[in-house]
Amino acid sequence: MPAKSSSAAERLFLKLQAFTRLSSFDREALAALGHLQTQEAQPRRDLIREGEQPKAVRLILSGWACRYKDLPDGRRQIVGFFVPGDFCDLNVYILKEMDHSLSAITRVLYAEIAPDEMERLIDERPRISQALLWHELVNASIQREWLLNVGQRSARERIAHLLTELFLRLRAVRLTEGNACDFPLTQADIAEATGLTSVHVNRTLQELRREGLIELTQRRLIIPDLDALMGVAMFNPNYLHLDHEGRHLDAND
Repeated sequence: MPAKSSSAAERLFLKLQAFTRLSSFDREALAALGHLQTQEAQPRRDLIREGEQPKAVRLILSGWACRYKDLPDGRRQIVGFFVPGDFCDLNVYILKEMDHSLSAITRVLYAEIAPDEMERLIDERPRISQALLWHELVNASIQREWLLNVGQRSARERIAHLLTELFLRLRAVRLTEGNACDFPLTQADIAEATGLTSVHVNRTLQELRREGLIELTQRRLIIPDLDALMGVAMFNPNYLHLDHEGRHLDAND
């Protein structure tokens, strides 16, 4: 457990460091989050459901999770993915009840951070507070891009865009190996995230494979030519803000 917590804290540090230069004291404060109360969710099990009362901030330590909305007849739309180092809504505990659900895709280990712990971190570490603000702004930016994806891009462009985004997010926290990364999403997951049918997703993935743009096998994604895939997706990485100018500020305190 300590090793996993330490690793997750490093992922979080890398992610927030992209927005604001953080100090060694900031790193220690973030590392402490990984040693708070932890929970485990099995694959395809909910962490919390719509309508339930949120009482803590969740930080993904290991595994993949998603945010989703569903209809009474069972149809579901995935509206976000979480990888290690991601927060599942920083201020969710101010709501009386959840307006969406969180679910594990793989086995997930996550920390539950009490509101007072979160507020103390923000009050005592101003650079972390600044970085967390950027974190939330980037999340909003990602949601806008996903809306554009579903509303305007073709099936081919949507899927290429999703694969590119996830690869870049994983690379930012050092969870890629060269041009490859773990990829536990099923075709049904991709369909629910892109507003397509599983049949359409299957056909499109086969097309991308035939063109040599991706290799997807045994829960592993390989992108032989990232620039080529970005071209197919008309991908502009600016919405991820992976190298914001704030990270170049000095932080010695």
